[in-house]
Amino acid sequence: MPELERVIEEKLIDQLVYGDSQWTYREDLKTEEDLWRNFKYILEQNNKERLNGKSLSEAEFEQVKNQLQFSSFYKAGEWLVGENGKVMVHVQRDTEKLHLVVMNHEHIAGGSSVYEVINQYSALKDEDDYYTVSRNRRFDVTLMINGLPMIHIELKNRQHSYMDGFNQIKKYISEGKFTGIFSAVQMFVVSNGVDTKYFAAASDTDLNAKFMSGWVDEKNNPVSDYLDFAKSVLRIPEAHEMIARYTVLDRDAKRLIILRPYQIHAIESIREASKTGKSGFVWHTTGSGKTLTSYKATRNLLMDIPSLDKTIFLIDRKDLDTQTSNAFQAYANNDVIAVDKTDNVNDLKKKLKSGDRKVIVTTIQKMQILVTKRLQEDTPEYNKIKNLRIAFVVDECHRAVTPKTKRELERFFGRSLWFGFTGTPRFAENPYAQMGDLPRTTEELYGKCLHKYTIQNAIKDNAVLGFQVEHNGPKNMEDETDPSLYDNETHMLRVLDIILNKSYQKFGLQNGKGQTYEAILTTSSIQLAQKYYELLSKVKNGETDLEIDERMRQVLPDYPKFAITYSVTENEEGSHVNQEKMQKSLNDYNEMFATKFDLSQIQSYNENLNKRLARKDKKYKSRNTQLDLVIVVDRLLTGFDAPCLSTIFIDRQPMGPHDLIQAFSRTNRIFDPNKAYGQIVTFQAPVLFKECVDNAVKLYSAGSTEVALLAEWDKVEPAFKRALSALKAVAETPDEEADMSLKELKVFAKTFQTFDRLFAQIKSFTQYDESMLEDYGITEEEYEDYVGHYQNAITKIKLAEPDDPQTPPEAEETVDTDYELMAYSSTKIDYEYIINLIQNIVTPDEDAEAVTPEERQKQIDEVKQYIEEMRKDNPKVADIMTTLVNEIEQDENKYKGQSIMNIVENMKHDCINQVVTDFCVTWYASKDDVMYAALHYRNGEIPNESVIKSTINYTRYKESQEKALPKFKYYSQCMAELRKILDEEIKPLITVS
Repeated sequence: MPELERVIEEKLIDQLVYGDSQWTYREDLKTEEDLWRNFKYILEQNNKERLNGKSLSEAEFEQVKNQLQFSSFYKAGEWLVGENGKVMVHVQRDTEKLHLVVMNHEHIAGGSSVYEVINQYSALKDEDDYYTVSRNRRFDVTLMINGLPMIHIELKNRQHSYMDGFNQIKKYISEGKFTGIFSAVQMFVVSNGVDTKYFAAASDTDLNAKFMSGWVDEKNNPVSDYLDFAKSVLRIPEAHEMIARYTVLDRDAKRLIILRPYQIHAIESIREASKTGKSGFVWHTTGSGKTLTSYKATRNLLMDIPSLDKTIFLIDRKDLDTQTSNAFQAYANNDVIAVDKTDNVNDLKKKLKSGDRKVIVTTIQKMQILVTKRLQEDTPEYNKIKNLRIAFVVDECHRAVTPKTKRELERFFGRSLWFGFTGTPRFAENPYAQMGDLPRTTEELYGKCLHKYTIQNAIKDNAVLGFQVEHNGPKNMEDETDPSLYDNETHMLRVLDIILNKSYQKFGLQNGKGQTYEAILTTSSIQLAQKYYELLSKVKNGETDLEIDERMRQVLPDYPKFAITYSVTENEEGSHVNQEKMQKSLNDYNEMFATKFDLSQIQSYNENLNKRLARKDKKYKSRNTQLDLVIVVDRLLTGFDAPCLSTIFIDRQPMGPHDLIQAFSRTNRIFDPNKAYGQIVTFQAPVLFKECVDNAVKLYSAGSTEVALLAEWDKVEPAFKRALSALKAVAETPDEEADMSLKELKVFAKTFQTFDRLFAQIKSFTQYDESMLEDYGITEEEYEDYVGHYQNAITKIKLAEPDDPQTPPEAEETVDTDYELMAYSSTKIDYEYIINLIQNIVTPDEDAEAVTPEERQKQIDEVKQYIEEMRKDNPKVADIMTTLVNEIEQDENKYKGQSIMNIVENMKHDCINQVVTDFCVTWYASKDDVMYAALHYRNGEIPNESVIKSTINYTRYKESQEKALPKFKYYSQCMAELRKILDEEIKPLITVS
């Protein structure tokens, strides 16, 4: 029999306070009042001298409380960074300002730090706020540092998924439970005992289950049991370090990021190596957050190793044109250690000479010029810089620093340590070119690999996605490398036909407007890129035989929105830049997005395009601001992070293994539940390309392609046919589900999930065409019917009690009740998308530029347009949203700081409540029973029809009516009326969420 949640909770607390642990269990702290009182006591104890031994008065403590009412978890994170590692509050006492230390991050596991555990905290509803909170809640376990809740844990037993804990936290946030003293929380943990995950605190609309992380040990073995997780992550000092050392504030995205375990292990391995004066490199697969890891490693080195004078983050000049440098600045914005970018070589020299202990971000080129040309030997300046004890951290170390340059710098900086980061190291199989006695592999250049995290590891951990690769180049060619096969309009139009008309799933058009993905088309020269840009413009303007499929245009009438970008340095590679054509593409971009770039502002244009493509700023969440396709040569193929980018179309010959993996890895970032893999489509040399891809993936994923590369069409299509046959064998028609036993429902649900997964996969291939379904023996309509019955089956499975409470879960047919449908195409305007747009109007980022009244009105008009599109499918919800938007239009402060999701959900609940109440008054039915029917009604089936019939009161009905229906008609008409209101009034409100 599965353990009770109460028992799991007790065991966790026992583990936390066990042995020499510094956690203290505080059974007496159950309410917000208790927590404030406890916090005040700790604050006073830690600041006796500053307070002159005098307690804080009630008015003074109110000042403190006001400073701890954070508008977002991110704002709390900014405050928790502190001033020189000390987190402060400030109190005005008469004429004196008192600066009180709340937390000291130098006192991890000692000093002034107090570690307490509470459980069953009562989060009471706010009686004054009708729309925000619906009921009182009890929290499971919370970990507090110096009286402030920092880590909150929700526990389930094995009969539930850890996802139930995630959804519970999301609901609590939307209800406003994480306010007041709980607004400081930085990290959440959810577990069902056997599966444990952690994630950074975020608003209800920003919480994404895809960003949950499990824990792994140094060798990448999973640690999923809740007690083992507590031993590894929640003990002291580890728990405090998660908050103080391994949480990063992303200024651009305005969100907290908590490092994943492999990132933490890498940083720790660098710290250990530096203590013994050893250099080395970190191999973390591209896409797994290398820049973030290298940032934290660089910053922590300076904080942890007092003997270091400077840490220098070295990047290649080309990378200034990517996001690396900007990301560094975004992470460092709120940090304890200042990060200085160098503008020129003299600036770099000045920063090296200064006595400040700062992280310096500079290019390898500036460092090389300084050492070889700008320093005069035997001058005091020369000697001072030469004798600095420096740790160099090198981003993309496989290409940023050549072996020759590194040797020059090492000879100059004789007391330096070197730590390289790369997703694609140089091995004996793909070494640097031979140059005298210079090192040829990453290990020879930097030393041992300090931590390894391959593509395979990352895919298994759900840190990145796998790749689906299609080779669509011309088949059976004598010489696949012949340029004449590809440098012609016929070939280019064929490529554009596949991109524009056979990539519905790749662009995520099934997600609906504003939620689609984007793609890159890469070619071998600027000349060809410009040719593609011109040809695509002609296609869009209807000036070629190639037409854009109406199916694509139905979802996005302005499809495709495209641009072109390349680095000026690519000009050195022999490609001629046609200035006139470039200006034309800039003019198109300016017209599309109301910008004003010209040829003298290419750098600014590229940065704007980067941000637009990355969509991390809230302003790029709206369809009006988004791109679909960008044509590039080499720019954006390394170091560029855009999770919403799903596909790279490659019309060029295969690159080397490291360049291939770098390019592929632009596509496989985690984004939303529907993005299942990064997608690659090649258009040249299919046989050669397949060989090169297989070799590259084997090289960078421990010798196998199995995990990283999904099966190709000729393997997936037969598997799909088999899955369809299995589904038909279990339920020949969808409505057979209605008569299934619980055991049969579980078999049906599992079989349908397998089918759905494969259906989604074949849909994503460019070979797929909807006309094929007839031959397969299923239609889209029949699939959608199966979907309805599958959802019905999942509801019944969730509601059902286990047949035998003694049966362990693993002995039963287990069904993933959290499975997200993958092939279900819903191009309706997405409910959550509109909620997000409204939320951004109501509560814009506090640090964002002020929005003009005209811009605000434009945002409101855009939302209204989406609501009208939603009205075609769901007028009920559209009415609710229209009411809400009209209120916001009249009063911009009405819902400021509140969760729009929760407000709309409560408005929907009010509507349902009213409909149910009216029905019960008319028919003398039990409100509880009818409400249960309303919330669990699926596919025309009232789950508790017999219960409602047995509890409705015909006697009282008859007494209240002058012309009462006879008894037999009363029952049938009552049920007919209930079915009608469930279909017409309630179902539209329940199904959208």
